[in-house]
Amino acid sequence: MNNSAYLTSYVNQFVETVKQAGVEDVVICPGSRSTPLAYAFAKSEGFHFYRQIDERSAAFFALGIAKAKKLPVVLLCTSGTAAANFFPAIVEAYYARVPLLVITADRPHELREVGAPQAIDQVHLFGKHVKWSVDFPIPEDNDESLPFIERHIHRAITTAKALPMGPVHINVPFREPLLINMEQQHSSMQVSQTEMGQLVPSEGFISWYKELLQTKEKGLIIVGDSLPTMAGFWEFARKVQWPVLADPLSNLRCSIPEDCLPLCIDQYDAILKENAFKGYVIPDVVIRFGAQPVSKPLTQFLKACKPTIFIAVDESPIFRDSLHIVTHHVQVGATSLWIPMEEKLSSSYLEDWTKANNIATKHLQAYMEVEEDEGALAAILFESLPNGVDLFASSSMPIRDVDTFFNKTTKDIQIYANRGTNGIDGVVSTALGVQVAKNRPSYLLIGDLAFLHDVNGLIISRFQQTDLTIVIMNNDGGGIFSYLPQSNETNYFEHLFGTPTGLEFSHIAAMYDAQYDAVHSKEQFVRVLNQQKMKDVRIIEVFTNRQVNTETHRKLWAAISEELDSIWKV
Repeated sequence: MNNSAYLTSYVNQFVETVKQAGVEDVVICPGSRSTPLAYAFAKSEGFHFYRQIDERSAAFFALGIAKAKKLPVVLLCTSGTAAANFFPAIVEAYYARVPLLVITADRPHELREVGAPQAIDQVHLFGKHVKWSVDFPIPEDNDESLPFIERHIHRAITTAKALPMGPVHINVPFREPLLINMEQQHSSMQVSQTEMGQLVPSEGFISWYKELLQTKEKGLIIVGDSLPTMAGFWEFARKVQWPVLADPLSNLRCSIPEDCLPLCIDQYDAILKENAFKGYVIPDVVIRFGAQPVSKPLTQFLKACKPTIFIAVDESPIFRDSLHIVTHHVQVGATSLWIPMEEKLSSSYLEDWTKANNIATKHLQAYMEVEEDEGALAAILFESLPNGVDLFASSSMPIRDVDTFFNKTTKDIQIYANRGTNGIDGVVSTALGVQVAKNRPSYLLIGDLAFLHDVNGLIISRFQQTDLTIVIMNNDGGGIFSYLPQSNETNYFEHLFGTPTGLEFSHIAAMYDAQYDAVHSKEQFVRVLNQQKMKDVRIIEVFTNRQVNTETHRKLWAAISEELDSIWKV
């Protein structure tokens, strides 16, 4: 077998194994050294195939697809710094538990560490931020090579899918010439099969846990991000009759059964700020499913009250307990603890939480009618969202405004964000990835600085049909910093943290042939939201004021606290 024939067999076996392992989506960046694999994936039927010329944006785009589908996505690039540009998204995928199959083409071994062009040390390039990494053999006529790559690809994909999910890295060196025989057929060989088991709790734990649920009234259920499924949760919560503090990324604020709406506490961030209410609702038991929620007031509340029993349910042995208050770490799938039991009666504890939640909601509704800051505008956006769409929120202020202003609903709206490491890079690309994966209309709420971080993400819209509405809250800088102590240092704050750019994005919209609207008032925003979307990408740029935004948010929280304090007096 000549070199071209064997190279073709090698990459055909590679791609066929990936396909048989159930991978559906492939994101490819152009480059020379990855030519054999790029062509092999391109000519293979059965994949959703995407192109992006910017590696950093490509990686976040793949992250969005994998986040939405909860399945591994192939991410392929050439050698050198192309691979390094994947790193931010890989770090996010690792901490957010998103499965990626990262494939980096490389120079052959004889061109490593000798000054060859476009050659960097790619072996274990991503360090501890991938679950597993392997350096593949050179494609040579060797009886052991094809079985080796077949089994190691299965191992890589199984590792990516195993809970907790995450990225894996395959480094593949190629010698020139890099062209394959496009007509050569794949000669099938037996592919090994994998069966993944599930972690289940012990009978002893279930007995203790069930008694706890049945006998305790002052219990809280907290649900965060990164759970593989929420199917069956509300049936469980209906029987337990404890307040459910639902982080927006849990996606429990949407598609709620009517009779479970009182159980869902969606205003906990507002009602756990400075007020007397907190002293009346200290729980005896807390059960947390998934990651710690976004809310800082909730974090401070839990740290201060230190519940006697705090159960963290997590499929990983890694303790996600930054507060050091968890008393029971249970390494099982969350659904195994949504156990059948007799439905309990509502308690005064639940009634207190529901009453406080209703008070906060009342203030939010009044706030929407009066104010014109980012919070009120975000609330108008959320209220206007139709059934059957997805919402992606950038980090910093947008996700916090989602936490405060996205009210519980029976609508089918899924909410996403990059909260593995809370960065503002790659947000546009991740939102685009979610949209193509879900194949339904999507909305992105983002600030001006985060949008600037990933303008290149829009390149994908030149290659791929999409349906994304981007709402940019342009307050000319980093709005989140205005809430932090460093904002009191007036001499340097704007220069170091506010970082105003004076930019607006109409020209960016024109460059990408996006529908564009500039909004300067609440009434105009409502009109624009009601207008028909005419193009694949729509950009609505809303001009706001950072100082006003900070003042009005604090005014809202103070009003809620004042009414709560008048009812639950110290």
